[in-house]
Amino acid sequence: MGLFDFLKTKKNTAETAKSRLQIIIAQERTSRGAPDYLPLLRRELLEVIKKYVNVDVDAVKVELMKDGDHDVLDISVALPEGPA
Repeated sequence: MGLFDFLKTKKNTAETAKSRLQIIIAQERTSRGAPDYLPLLRRELLEVIKKYVNVDVDAVKVELMKDGDHDVLDISVALPEGPA
């Protein structure tokens, strides 16, 4: 029985690895079609926002999404909570 449990565990590990690899491949495919200017745009937006608000480096997210026939630039900024 112990030997069979060992093989079963490997199968679950292999399935997990396969799922993770599929996620990585999907992310790579979407980033390949992204314009080269997005990382620069993100850095510049972060610099401008930091002039007015103290934000974390990960606070600015810039994504290019498809909406039918249109490309949509989605910019998200997580601002810190200020005193109420």
